This record gives sequence, C-alpha cells and structure tokens, in this order.
Amino acid sequence: MDTSRYDIVGIGNAIVDVIAPSDDDFLVAHGLHKGTMRLIDEATAEKLYRAMGQTTIVSGGSAANTIIGAAKLGCRAAFIGKVKADPLGEIFSHDIRAANVAFTALPAAEGPASARCLVLVTPDGQRTMSTYLGACQGLTEADVDPSLVAAARISYLEGYLWDPPAAKGAFMRAAKIAHAAGRRVALSLSDAFCVDRYRDEFLALIRDRSIDILFANESELHALYQTADFETAVAQLRSEDILAVVTRSERGALVVTREETHAVKAFPVETIVDTTGAGDLFAAGFLAGLNKDWNLVDCARLGALAAAEIIQHYGARPHTDLLALAAENGLG
Repeated sequence: MDTSRYDIVGIGNAIVDVIAPSDDDFLVAHGLHKGTMRLIDEATAEKLYRAMGQTTIVSGGSAANTIIGAAKLGCRAAFIGKVKADPLGEIFSHDIRAANVAFTALPAAEGPASARCLVLVTPDGQRTMSTYLGACQGLTEADVDPSLVAAARISYLEGYLWDPPAAKGAFMRAAKIAHAAGRRVALSLSDAFCVDRYRDEFLALIRDRSIDILFANESELHALYQTADFETAVAQLRSEDILAVVTRSERGALVVTREETHAVKAFPVETIVDTTGAGDLFAAGFLAGLNKDWNLVDCARLGALAAAEIIQHYGARPHTDLLALAAENGLG
C-alpha cells in the first residue's frame, strides 16, 4: 500500500537567480572560470551585480528547479529550504508556491539576506555562476520535517548542500528518515568544483548506500573518479551498483546500472539561449518518469525533453506546458 503524500521532496538552497548576458572578456576581467560555480560573500555579490548591467531576476536553486519541473510534470511535490523575510525571499517563496509546490518554511526575521546566484551567460549558452548563499546557510537538521520526508516517495538532494556544514547535517538526517520509511534518496553532484571539494565524501555516500539514485554530468563524473577518460569513469560508476544518470549536453545521456547501460539521445533545439538548469530539469523529467514506474529509457527521454525546453530561454523554470510537450513527443 502506497502511503506517500508526495512523489518527491527536494532539499536545497533557496536561491534567486540574477541573470545577465556576458562575453568571455568580462569573465576574464572578473577572474571568473567559464561554466563553473563559485561561492562569494555579500560584498563581492554587490560589486559583481553593479558591473553586470541589465539583469533578469528569476527564482532558482538547483533542487528547487528540479522540484518545480517535477511538479509541472504532474508530481506531487514539496521543497525544504531557507529564505529571509526580504524582497528576494518573498520572490522565491511566491514563485515556488505558485508552481504548486508545498513550501511551508517560515522566513528568517534576522541574519544574512536571502541567497542570490549571479549568472553570466555567454553567447554559446554557457553559464558562469557566482553564488552568495546568505540565508541558505541557516538550513539545519531542525528544518527537516520528518513526517514530510517519510511521506515522499523520493527525496532529492543537491550536492551544493555539502558546502554549509549545518546543511550537510540536514542532508544526512533527511536521507536516514527516507530510508527508515522505505523511500528512495537521489543526489545531484551539482558542480565539478563541488565534487573536487568533497570527492571522498560523495563516494562514501554512494558506497554506504546513503543514496539510491545519482545524477552527474560528464565533468562531474570525471572529477568524481579523477580520470579524463569517459569510458573508464563509466566503468567505475557501473561497479558502484547504483542507478546513475550521466548527462552529456548535445550527446544526450547515459543511464547506468550494474546490469545495463542505456544511451539516450538529446532532443534537437533550434537555438541554445541559456544552459542554466539543464541538468536540474533533466533530473525532474527522469524522476517524474521513475515515479510513474516507466522504464529507464523513457525516464531519460522525458528528462532530455525537459532539458531541451529549458535551454531555449533564460532562467531555469519552464516556460512551456511540460505535460503537453511530453504528450506531443509520445511521453504522455
């Protein structure tokens, strides 16, 4: 008997994205490494914001993007994260609730401002991110609602949670609650530099079965196993005996288990505008398919379709009816 109240609950950083077009010269001038994410303090965030020119403000956060994508694909969804009672916190809270995602966290009255991610998008669609975590760093084990996690079929956690020490504790508590209730736990590695910082700990999460499903892109997989050879990295991943998905941009994705490996093509797009959230929405589609008990190939195809939608516009929240889009592509 299925006792779940939610199909998926996400735990992650509650962030508002501040997005602006850029070029490689601007990145170099500000000491930014193209296509990566770095953590910054509030003063640096204000300085970079002033230099960015015209911006677009869109609610973001890796796990939050995934949860909203899953909700748009018909999943019963909830999110756990931390904001402050300030304008950006209000924007985030409004947007996630408007997407039909349960978000019951009370905003903090004091402390650091709500988090923001300054996203610079170059003409090739690559995004370079500078993140001020702010209020996110206040996320602790006490913010994890045991009844909510136990009532969700899948708990989805972002690797970025490994940066704030208290959030790491929230991550581990959620995983233990989920497994005690017979639920599954999914992890996104989030960023290759994040993997470099916590490689041994991420491998331990895989090998001690703290997680059941792993999402990574190629660069994160290479960082995890410290090899430049893709086939070698995949072979090592296969030996872990976990359900894993490796996204490969225009080359599609691989679904890897110990018993089988499936290659899934990317959906064609006319113009790549902004790759922000591509991996997040791929995870949303894959988990939505898994929730429907689809085969792994169709789960990955739904993920690829959701990712294709998101990279054709700014921001990491869908602009299209994803359920209708899925039906049009034989994934209803």
